[in-house]
Amino acid sequence: MKIEPLFDRIVIKQEEAEQTTASGILLPGNAQEKPQVATVLAVGPGGVIDGKEIEMVVSVGDKILYPKYAGSEFKFGGEDYIILRQSDVLAKLK
Repeated sequence: MKIEPLFDRIVIKQEEAEQTTASGILLPGNAQEKPQVATVLAVGPGGVIDGKEIEMVVSVGDKILYPKYAGSEFKFGGEDYIILRQSDVLAKLK
C-alpha cells in the first residue's frame, strides 16, 4: 500500500530529534525538541483549489522547513508521517 496525497497536500517524514545538546549533554526523549525539518515523501497533483490554480513547487526528496504544529500526524505501516498543505511549507533547504 502507498500514500498518495490529494490536491495541494504533501506527505513528509520528520527528521530525528537531536539526542544531545551542543555541549554534549544527553537528552531524554521527552526533553528533545520537535524538529521542524522534514523530507518530502509524496506530493499531490495540485490543481484548482478555491478557484485558484495551484502549481506544486516541492517535489519528492526535498528537505523542507515547516511550522512546528502544522499538518496532521498519522501512523502508516508502523511509521509516523505528517500530511500538510504545500502553503504550510516555509522553505526548501539546499
